[in-house]
Amino acid sequence: MDKIVTGGAMGKKLLRVLEGKSEPIPPIWLMRQAGRYLPEYRAIREKAGGFLDLCFNPELAAEVTLQPVRRFNFDAAILFSDILVVPLALGRKVQFLAGEGPKLEPLCDAAALGEMRETIDRNVLSPVFDTVQRVREALDQRTALIGFCGAPWTVATYMVAGEGTSDQAPARLFSYRDPGSFQQLIDRLTVASIDYLTGQLEAGADVVQIFDTWAGVLGPEQFERWCIVPTQKIVEGVRRRVPGARIIGFPRGAGAMALPYAEMTGVDAIGLDWAFPRVIARDQLQNHIAVQGNVDPLALLAGGSALDREVDDVLKVLGDGPLIFNLGHGILPETPIENVERMIKRVRS
Repeated sequence: MDKIVTGGAMGKKLLRVLEGKSEPIPPIWLMRQAGRYLPEYRAIREKAGGFLDLCFNPELAAEVTLQPVRRFNFDAAILFSDILVVPLALGRKVQFLAGEGPKLEPLCDAAALGEMRETIDRNVLSPVFDTVQRVREALDQRTALIGFCGAPWTVATYMVAGEGTSDQAPARLFSYRDPGSFQQLIDRLTVASIDYLTGQLEAGADVVQIFDTWAGVLGPEQFERWCIVPTQKIVEGVRRRVPGARIIGFPRGAGAMALPYAEMTGVDAIGLDWAFPRVIARDQLQNHIAVQGNVDPLALLAGGSALDREVDDVLKVLGDGPLIFNLGHGILPETPIENVERMIKRVRS
């Protein structure tokens, strides 16, 4: 695999921001930057067969990880995989059905929890670690490599319901009706996440991100118990094994809980969804931690002046502090490539 060479100053700009430094031109990468909006991804996806087949094929997964870096000269590549490989490695059935998304065997009581492995089967995840190694070898020393996992709460929502839901009610009800068993599930996912992220860092990732996509459905007390505390344990556990590990947290929809999340978890940066007020991020968060985000993915889809205003506002309000330029969630599949090019050009000019 040919070495990718990108522009910019020597050293990884994203890592400098995670150390609390401000960059005149912030590093930029996009959540879901490897995906269906790219024709080269769609070609590989068709070749691979099923979605999990692609995730567990190191050669193809490395290729799609690198595609957006080649095309857009991003400051970071993010591993192509999925948050639900962890339940799979814990012995749960996971499949992705065309047009329906992920399907799992629902985990809805203590008996089902007892059928799950105590720790991950690293043989299941070894292709992912192989992908990380391949990507690291292909990137130059100026481009960071980001690994990731789903946060325990978010992964649990899929495991309990057996699929994605609009309000995560099944997991919330489980946590209210049987908090002891639900705590066991969260604890097991926390240990699994530590093992998984440590494996990615040892394989060559520079940074890892913890995606808590459904954190925003939780009330303050539940947010602290099911979002903050497990993330704090993951951060501490990973750093015991990989001292100095750089970790980004993305508690989507955190709102007023963003500050306690930033203060209590120990992450190096917090990802902000597009609804989070940037002035509050500047005044309350950037004094403590780097921020990442938070362009509305629909503004990127719309393009034109709407996109320009979003980009300019992020840079105006957050650009003087430690900032990783990104979206407030993943890029939408129907996003025109020229809009992505326009956004990157505006950030870097």
